[in-house]
Parts: sequence; structure tokens; C-alpha cells
Amino acid sequence: MRQVFPFSAIAGQEEMKLALLAAAVDPAIGGVLVFGDRGTGKSTAVRALAALLPKMKVVAGCRYGCDPDNAGAWCAECRARPATEATRSRLAQVPVVDMPLGATEDRVVGALDLERALSQGVKAFEPGLLAQANRGFLYIDEVNLLEDHLVDLLIDVAASGENVVEREGLSVRHPARFVLIGSGNPEEGELRPQLLDRFGLSVEVRTPKDLPTRIEVVRRRDEFERDPAAFNEKWNRKDSTVRRRVLGARDRVADIAVPDEILEKSAALCMRLGTDGLRGELTLMRAARAIAALEGADTVTLAHLRQIAPPALRHRLRRDPLDAAESGVRVERALGELFGS
Repeated sequence: MRQVFPFSAIAGQEEMKLALLAAAVDPAIGGVLVFGDRGTGKSTAVRALAALLPKMKVVAGCRYGCDPDNAGAWCAECRARPATEATRSRLAQVPVVDMPLGATEDRVVGALDLERALSQGVKAFEPGLLAQANRGFLYIDEVNLLEDHLVDLLIDVAASGENVVEREGLSVRHPARFVLIGSGNPEEGELRPQLLDRFGLSVEVRTPKDLPTRIEVVRRRDEFERDPAAFNEKWNRKDSTVRRRVLGARDRVADIAVPDEILEKSAALCMRLGTDGLRGELTLMRAARAIAALEGADTVTLAHLRQIAPPALRHRLRRDPLDAAESGVRVERALGELFGS
């Protein structure tokens, strides 16, 4: 079994780790966009988070990993089964599916199973990457270089939570609910606004500038590569602590109170920054609630709001030709103007 670098062993990059944990607690926040330098642990963090999460229950034999306890989200195949079969389950690892830039549309959405069509004369559907990612993570490296037709496809599926395939005499619908994780280097091109808006949180990662952090990153990576099993055993207790935090937060998040004062402050902040639509406020509310749940709080506070505001809003700002400051700086400045230091 391939060893994955432990999530709790990732040095620095606190904003990225917080955003990923929030998305794991409440997938309704939307995906996470991670932009920054190469070699800063972007893909490592995504795979580490998925490995950290406990195995999930899936309907035995289901090609889409349907949840046996959520009949409303079953695929057509599960709904057609006898009740005794549909509730039989097994445990499966939370999927992390890589979507390569050169992937064809058939590979992404699924297509006719040519082998069965030629050998048996049967029209059968071969699920694609979206089916594999259901109830897990779809990871796209260099997402800003993704072809336009795949961007349009992802926008539709991310909005509906369902993949619809109508081609070659096939008519298939199946659940495709996943946390979309995108990473890239902004120097290599910008992301289309339509897809950018679909990410709930956006974080910026940079190569560490302080000497102790750089040394610690290199030391841990070298130790992991020399003996992955021993390194994972060393960090197992801390990973278990993070896992319990996430599971506890999932159980509590629906009961976390969001006072009217926090909603008013969220709306005031978005108005000050001139964000379009109401996705900014919704993301702020959901993400702040997830952070509160991770911290074991019962109520969302201004501190939670301030903590998550930069990743929730920095990618929603319009460009201001009269303000050369980075978007994250503009969010922090607006927070200070509205709520003090």
C-alpha cells in the first residue's frame, strides 16, 4: 500500500490546511482553489487530507459509491435493486481522483463500454472520472490551463451534483457530488471567472521565507522518503487527533448558531469589497460555521469570520485599476476599516 505524507506533518501553510479542513467538514462550502509556487505541498496536502478521513460506507457493488443511508442520492442502479441488496454496504477509502489536463471529455464524464459493445453487442456505460470522484475529492493540478469545454462541463456538474450523459445511444444520470480542489501557478495563466466563482475558498501558498520553517520542511520530507512507514507511525497520534476534530465538527456543524450580528457583518464586508452576487456571504457563513465546529465552539464569532474572510473573498473581488494592492491585502484592509484591528 502506498504511503501518504501525514496531514499533521505538513509544516507551515496554515491557511491552506484550514481551508481544506473546513471543506471536509462542510462540502457545501464549495471547492478549494490553491494558487502559488511549485513545490509548496499543494497536492501533498490534498492527498494527506483524504488519507486522514475515515473510510466511508458505500453500497456494495455500486459503481458510483452511493451512500446506503441516503436513498435520496442513490443512482438509478441502486434504486432498481431489491431493498435488501441496496442496503448492503462495505467500507471504502474516500476517493481522491486526479483529472489530468489532457483528459478527453469521454474520460471525464464516461462513455460507451466499447469492449462489451464489440464482444457482447451490449450498450453499457463505462463510468468516468466524475463517477469515481463521487463523495470524495476531484483534484485538478494546473486548473488554470484546463480546456474551455471541460470548464463548462465542470461548472454544470458542480452546480447540480449530477452527471448527465446523452451520447451514442446512452442516456445515463448518476450522482457526482465531490469537493473540487484546484491548484496552479498564477504566472501560467488566469482561471476563467465562471469556474473561479465555483470555488468556495481560495488560498495562496508561498515558499517559506523564514529559515527555521524551510529547514523543518526539508527535514520532514527527507525523513518521510527514507522510511515512510516509520514516519507515518511517528505522526499517527497527531493525525488521529485531527481526524477526531473533523468527525466531531461534522456532527456539530448543523447546530452551530450564526447570530444576526455575524450575518450583518458578513454582508457589510462584502458590500465594502463590492463582491458580485451573494455567494460571498453564503461562503463566509458556511466556512465560519465549519471553523467554529472545528474549534468546538457553539456559536460563530467575529474571530471566526475574520479568520476565514480572506480565503472566502479574495477571489471574488473586482480588479481596481486605482488600487494595486493584492486581493488578500484588500480584504484585510476592509476588515480593519469595518471592525478595527
